[in-house]
Amino acid sequence: MRITGGEARGRIIKVPKGFAVRPTPDMMRQAMFNSLGGIVCGARVLELFAGSGALSLECMSRGALGSVCVEKSRYHADILRSNWDVCGFDRQSLSLRVQDAYTALEQLASLGETFDLILADPPYG
Repeated sequence: MRITGGEARGRIIKVPKGFAVRPTPDMMRQAMFNSLGGIVCGARVLELFAGSGALSLECMSRGALGSVCVEKSRYHADILRSNWDVCGFDRQSLSLRVQDAYTALEQLASLGETFDLILADPPYG
C-alpha cells in the first residue's frame, strides 16, 4: 500500500496482517482526496478506526496541520506509529488514542476538541 498524493507520495506503508483490517484501496483514497481538494490543507483531522493510519497519512501528505487517530488495537497502533515515521512526519503532529472510537468521541467532545475533517472507515464483515 502506498501514499497516493502530496509530499509523501509513493511512500510504502505497512498494513496489519489478517482480516481485522481491510485498508481503503489506493485508488479509492486517491479519488476521495481528489474530491476533497483544498479542504485538507491546513485542516485538523480526526481519523476513527484508523488501522494503518492511511487516511491520516494522506491528509498530512496533502498539507493537514495535524491528526488525531483513534484505533483500539495496540498492534495496529504500533504499525500506525511506524507508518508515521516512514512518511517523515513529526510525531508532534500525531495524537494517537488507543481506545474504542465511541469512547474517544465522547472524551474528545467533553474536552471541547474540534476538527475540520472527520474520517471514519470502520471494519466490515
